Amino acid sequence: MIIVKVGNKDQVKQFVNFPWKIYSKNSKWVPPLIYDVKRVISENKNPFWLHAKRQLFLAYDDNNNVIGRIAAIIDYNYISFQDDKCGFFGFFECINDVQTAKFLFCSAQEWLKEHGIKKMIGPMNPSTNGECGFLLEGFDTSPSFMMPYNHKYYLNLIEQSGLKKIKELYVYNMDVSADFRLKRLERIVEMVKKKLIDLEIRTFRKDSCFYEEDLKAVISIYNRAWEKNWGFVPWSDEEFASIASKLKMIIEPDMIVIASIGEEPVGMLVSLPDYNQVLKKLNGKLFPFGIFKFLHYRKKIDALRLMIMGVVKEYRHKGIEATMYERGLKNALKIGYKHCELSWVLDDNIMTQRTAEMMNGKVYKKYAIYVW
Repeated sequence: MIIVKVGNKDQVKQFVNFPWKIYSKNSKWVPPLIYDVKRVISENKNPFWLHAKRQLFLAYDDNNNVIGRIAAIIDYNYISFQDDKCGFFGFFECINDVQTAKFLFCSAQEWLKEHGIKKMIGPMNPSTNGECGFLLEGFDTSPSFMMPYNHKYYLNLIEQSGLKKIKELYVYNMDVSADFRLKRLERIVEMVKKKLIDLEIRTFRKDSCFYEEDLKAVISIYNRAWEKNWGFVPWSDEEFASIASKLKMIIEPDMIVIASIGEEPVGMLVSLPDYNQVLKKLNGKLFPFGIFKFLHYRKKIDALRLMIMGVVKEYRHKGIEATMYERGLKNALKIGYKHCELSWVLDDNIMTQRTAEMMNGKVYKKYAIYVW
């Protein structure tokens, strides 16, 4: 076995394509679009790398077959914002072999040490604003959109390699139905509106004349509401523009709810259709024929992922969260969604956990972040 630094186009292709070798067609793993993976790791196309750098590694066996991959990542915005001189590992995939896994983790750590970074956490693909965490529980169902999946044997590889769990991420499943939750929320909303007479709840405006204005509101709320969260790093304007461009064609405007007090945006709830139900049919390729499957199966999506919900600090505990949930639930019922995943929630975020439980949400998956 040898570990090499990825240095040419053929090796990049091997790095991107390796997961197809270890996940079968019957696996719960959802193949990402190959184009998207290339874009994420590309230092020329992904603006994340304007404030970060990385080194990709591949593991080969004696017959020159790829048997594992990993990326070592330094995000200087994370180090500055969190005041934590820490590097990441990410994009880890490996055959069921402890020695291979150990060598991959060691290679990433050694590269970080060469750049003055002694602490390594992950997986971050490539940060907490992307996909992150190893799946701990919930291997019997496919992940929702923009959530990772891994083999169960990875947990043994991690433990045997000496990594230690530092944070758990909870994933809630909620049925979307017109039951007691909506009536309860409507009563709360009535009380909130009496107290906050300047409160406005609206949905995202996708038409061109308001699109940029609403994007600015979303990034403003995101960077203010999550600034004290574990692992949080603000989006740069370039990153947010890139993400917004990617998601523009798949967002459901009625499932993005924005709360404002007067002219000030103070909270948002962002749910996206679970496009993993579509990606499962495409096997990583949108063209030339995948586009027809995409257009067909997108009409059959019956689930959401509630991926962002927050209120800026000075307006928390005033019921604004409930007003956004109420609008989101009503719109989900109107459109016809049946299920909603709330993900992910930090293990020490008791307030959000209680909110999920109030909405009759049940933890059905867990992920974890590790340190080495």
